[in-house]
Amino acid sequence: MTPALQRTAAHVALIGNPNTGKSTLFTALVGIHQRVGNYPGVTVEKRTGEACFGGVRFEVVDLPGLYSLLPRSRDEMVAVDVLLGRGADAKPVDAVVLIVDAGNLRRNLYLVSQVLELQLPTIVALNMLDVASDRGVSVDVEGLQERLGVPVIPMQANRSIGIGDLKAALLAVSGEGMGGRGRGCHGHCGRERGRHGRGHESAIVDAPVEVVSHRSPLPEDFEAEVTRLEPIINGLGKPGAAPLPRFLVQRLLLDTSGYLQRVLLPDADGEVGQELQLSRTRLAEAGHPVPGVETKARYAWVDDVLEGIATEPASHRTTVTDRLDRVLTHRVWGTAIFAVVMAVVFQAVFVWADPFMRLIESGMGAMGTFVEAHLTDGALRSLLVDGVIGGVGGVLEFLPQIAILFLFIAVLEDCGYIARAAYLMDRLMVRAGLSGKAFIPMLSSFACAIPGIMAARVIEDERDRLTTIVVAPLMTCSARLPIYALLIAAFIPAKTYLGGLVNLQGVTLLGMYALGISAAVLVALVLKRTLLRGTTPPFLLELPSYKWPSPRTVFHRVVERLAAFVRCAGTIILAVSIVVWAALYYPHNAQVVEAPYRAQLEQIRAQLDSLPEDDARRASLVEDQSRIERQISGAYQRQSYLGRFGRAIEPVFWPLGWDWRIGSAVIASFPAREVVVATMGVIFDLDKEINSGAEQGFSQLDQKLRNAKWEGSDRKLMNVPVAMSIMVFFTLCAQCAATLAVIRRETNSWRWPAFTFGYMTVLAYVGAMITYQVGMLIQG
Repeated sequence: MTPALQRTAAHVALIGNPNTGKSTLFTALVGIHQRVGNYPGVTVEKRTGEACFGGVRFEVVDLPGLYSLLPRSRDEMVAVDVLLGRGADAKPVDAVVLIVDAGNLRRNLYLVSQVLELQLPTIVALNMLDVASDRGVSVDVEGLQERLGVPVIPMQANRSIGIGDLKAALLAVSGEGMGGRGRGCHGHCGRERGRHGRGHESAIVDAPVEVVSHRSPLPEDFEAEVTRLEPIINGLGKPGAAPLPRFLVQRLLLDTSGYLQRVLLPDADGEVGQELQLSRTRLAEAGHPVPGVETKARYAWVDDVLEGIATEPASHRTTVTDRLDRVLTHRVWGTAIFAVVMAVVFQAVFVWADPFMRLIESGMGAMGTFVEAHLTDGALRSLLVDGVIGGVGGVLEFLPQIAILFLFIAVLEDCGYIARAAYLMDRLMVRAGLSGKAFIPMLSSFACAIPGIMAARVIEDERDRLTTIVVAPLMTCSARLPIYALLIAAFIPAKTYLGGLVNLQGVTLLGMYALGISAAVLVALVLKRTLLRGTTPPFLLELPSYKWPSPRTVFHRVVERLAAFVRCAGTIILAVSIVVWAALYYPHNAQVVEAPYRAQLEQIRAQLDSLPEDDARRASLVEDQSRIERQISGAYQRQSYLGRFGRAIEPVFWPLGWDWRIGSAVIASFPAREVVVATMGVIFDLDKEINSGAEQGFSQLDQKLRNAKWEGSDRKLMNVPVAMSIMVFFTLCAQCAATLAVIRRETNSWRWPAFTFGYMTVLAYVGAMITYQVGMLIQG
């Protein structure tokens, strides 16, 4: 290994208020070299990435967006721990990049003042200068840099303007912050482009920026109380524990909610609380009441910094954002536009994805044919063709639809429209007894319920948080999309209306999403009036300015979600497909299964061998041979382990219109909903009832589902009511073990995941039964 590769990367923390373009800047810095995980011991998402430039390797961590370093939630506590180098995987921070909205400097500099007190090498990335200019705001960048005592880099992150200067500043700051430790990177690090697009080598690369000492703007009386509390709190802490930094002692004094004391000093006795309260009382008597003392002092500091630096127009200038919001946040027109946007998204999922899906399907079909041609009949060929290709390949076919769905979500989020959707949905949330804050976690659940449940941490009220957690799985996550796509394509006619603008299949998909949302609202309403009764909290939401979405950011978000789906297909879906194939294939006793049919089959084959190729009787004999082979295939299924289990519980599924095969696929998909498509692929791949003249426009699995019959009869197994009952069941059920595990971690109890699984299973069963029974009555 080369010496360059052995050196440790410079650790950079990226922090800022929400809606300042932090994620866009993160993507611009690290590109595809990013990964997502959780911080050790907490369900807080951790985004990290690596960048290499100027001969130095950087590890960048994207901290949760926050307004203040006074932790009142897990997200904020994680940010403070990273900056202070605390925690299980703590690393010293070599540089901090503070991204600031140039159009909202007064609010953003509040966080800047707190970070500067940590005495870390810091760079301020002054972002969204174009948006600020549209508002008539001008900023003296050099003057601001002089006042703050740290580099200030003007930027437009969504257009990659200023990225080169930021990288040059990081090289300079990290050179000082690393204490002279050489941290090289292996490979070519080219010339960067500055904010004006010129290739250059920044002059500050060879001039490391010194860490300027920043004095706290808080009053001397407050700092004196912190000095008094430091030895007391550290003396009363857990024996052997590392002493709390002065900054955290300061935070403890300011936090009147008690959250920090529970997190930092869980084993401390009541003396800590008494000492903190004593200090607060003295500060109040001195005219510095806690926690208001910090807000007053920091905003006074901000006003001093901005004096003569930032100028705003005398009157508010009407911007493009203002004009758009008059329509997009209107109670009537905004809601109507939101409905149209959602309808367009789901129409596109079907229409745009179709050619790409056919391409993947053709590739998988060719792969299966190749394997069949090169392997003899037996367990290995069946495993590869029916278990692996038929299972996993059937799921990968839906990648284009998932990509299109997340493309729309990423674009709407990056341009600023998602916040408007939350504002519009607040009225509906309030009627369900929830705050509009619940909309963001529920919206996140459309991707996956797990981040949605984790996002509920931003909800302060415990009853609202629990309600949001238990209804979040009702949102239609991406794992359900392959199920909907398969059944809608097979059983819902591709009819169009309004000159082709409205597609019945897209309307059906939208209906499944609407069903999940409606069920979540109704369940939340019931919970807030029974088990989790409480008042509806107020909703405060910042509406960011509209901007053109960054193609690079959108691309990386879509790729990240697709990569997660493919990893799932390569692990859990593959594993379940193999298990289901084995349960369907074994015990595979040919002597027992084929004995009743062997004599008749041999007789037909002998007759076929004796007849000339042009004999008219051959067609009838070939049909008889195919019928007997289907009977043998069905007998193998019935005698398999899965067949025996499914047939034993089949009566439970009769009211839903399902046979044992559908019921077995549903049960096998408990670890993850998307597994049901792979499971059906395995189960119905063994049913060879495919006619050469089958309808065009359907994949092989579509055809097999359409041609499947109830055992022992010629009655079709699948029709529109059955397909709708399956989709309704998966819309309302809790078929995801990972989601239940996260609920357990978030609530610290098995009570809530058990409750969630129970009520959703009952709701799904009843909903599917009503759908099938009513559908059959309508169908006649």
